[in-house]
Amino acid sequence: MSRPFAVALLLASGLAAPLPALAQSAPAAAAPGDSAEDAKLKALFAASDEASLKRNPVNALFRGDLRYADRLGDPFSDSYIAAERAAAQSDLAALARIDRANLTRTDQIAYDVFRQQSSVNLRGLAPDLVALNIVRPLDHFYGLQTFYPELASGQGAAPFNTVADYDNNLKRNARYAELLDQAIARFREGMRARIVQPKLVVLNMIAQFDHLLEGGAEGSPLYGPVKTFPAAIPTADQARLRAAYTRQITEVVNPAQRRMRDFLQKEYLPVARDSVGLSAMPGGDKLYAYLIESNTTLPLSAEKVHQLGLSEVARITRAMEAQKAKVGFTGSLADFFTFLREDKRFQPSSKEQLRLGYEAIGRRVDSRVREQFSLIPKTALEIRPVPAFKEKTDAGGSYQSGTPDGSRPGVFYYNTYDLPVRYMWEMETLYLHEAVPGHHFQISLAQENESLPAFMRFGGNTAYVEGWALYAETLWPELGMETDPYQRMGGLNDEMLRAMRLVVDTGIHTKGWTRDQAIAYMLSHSPMARTDATAEVERYIAIPGQALAYKIGQLTISRLKADAMAKLGDRFDARAFHAQVLDTGALPMPVLEAKIGDWVKSGGK
Repeated sequence: MSRPFAVALLLASGLAAPLPALAQSAPAAAAPGDSAEDAKLKALFAASDEASLKRNPVNALFRGDLRYADRLGDPFSDSYIAAERAAAQSDLAALARIDRANLTRTDQIAYDVFRQQSSVNLRGLAPDLVALNIVRPLDHFYGLQTFYPELASGQGAAPFNTVADYDNNLKRNARYAELLDQAIARFREGMRARIVQPKLVVLNMIAQFDHLLEGGAEGSPLYGPVKTFPAAIPTADQARLRAAYTRQITEVVNPAQRRMRDFLQKEYLPVARDSVGLSAMPGGDKLYAYLIESNTTLPLSAEKVHQLGLSEVARITRAMEAQKAKVGFTGSLADFFTFLREDKRFQPSSKEQLRLGYEAIGRRVDSRVREQFSLIPKTALEIRPVPAFKEKTDAGGSYQSGTPDGSRPGVFYYNTYDLPVRYMWEMETLYLHEAVPGHHFQISLAQENESLPAFMRFGGNTAYVEGWALYAETLWPELGMETDPYQRMGGLNDEMLRAMRLVVDTGIHTKGWTRDQAIAYMLSHSPMARTDATAEVERYIAIPGQALAYKIGQLTISRLKADAMAKLGDRFDARAFHAQVLDTGALPMPVLEAKIGDWVKSGGK
């Protein structure tokens, strides 16, 4: 997923989707049956969204809203945090003055989502939690350096169609350099307070900055926009811009990246933590409890999550044993895992083979998807490899959403780093999760729905968004996928990964598990490669709690479906169920449960 950094870094929400083109935030049009209270609610949503875009210009840029396209914001400042806190307090006070009982059913759902999200965000902006987050402003997964170079590369969300686009990017680049220096100042505050990142997170960031600095100006991702120009850019401007980009990267951006790299290596690494869990950091237990709720949208204890994970791991292990028997493998399950990792038939011979394979899977899914879905997004989908500068620490697959106006497609990224471990038995389940009917369907349908307020079209929570994508993997029988037992093992492996996350994330952050202990657990319970297991564990260390949301969300959606099928019987229609889950954007789990419960009571109509 893409990562507008103000939300990801300061609120630790773990997800913020790229957004479609909007000129400004206006109240949603009145719908039939709207009352005066509905109008007040929609006006509140529009005003809140407009104010948020001014504070968070990156979010506007990802929407295609270019009013603030020359800015990156001020996410590391005390004034920014104070403004975010004041906005949440003001929004909740205004919401309390609206009579929920006099709203339409759709607006009651919107009211509930807004209240839940604003309340959780406000708790995350409490001074004691901010003090723990702000002094750790970057990590190797959600740090500014992980998304900004791609944003500014000419291959990301920022447009490069006009001279103004290129000049705006120069201003953003300058601000990027300033923010890196501000992040150093925040890191130093943390050093004084003894609230610091783990050493392995620091080492991963150093490697990222090393990669960004390779090749000088012309080797920088930020040089990408001036390698080629649209025909609309005059020749004289092309020469000016190429010289300006070269000078800025050489004299401003790369020196700032080198200052950060050298600071991390020489000053910060020596005082960074050997421990990897939050429980070893002052205030870490309280922060982790908040992160569990903010990511899962449920008030779960770490111990309950851990035990649920152990139960799911045991269930999926039994299913893996069944697939091992189906292919006639006579060794142990651990031996079967080794076979899946090492047999050459499962290892792609080229990056091109992966691309062609994913394109073929996409065609097969498209031929069946309308059997399960009445809502099909208009936004196009492209399949691309992960950019080289971040492939080492990136996930095996990811998704960046497009714009509903068609100016930018959604993108399914597949990782080609360490090619032999990009096992072909995991391709079908990865496509279902990241592309169709997973992230591409859910995010695109939400942002294409103009009847929803902006925060529901373009916002979200990790439990719903990732829970839906994991649920999408479970539709493999209906979509004609994983008919080969090895592809079915790939599906089970992905499900096992999300179950193991419940065990490992809580183990690391509440039970003192080490990095190596966590990696060993994952390798012993799945055929995933050590490269992937290592990246996963280091991800949990960098962004605690985020990985819990996948399985919690999927289990909730699957439970709601099973309950609806039991109560509706022959009246249950999968297409109608999926429309109910998808047609109001990313809902917190309690709000989704109430909505589906009402739908079932109405007879599934």
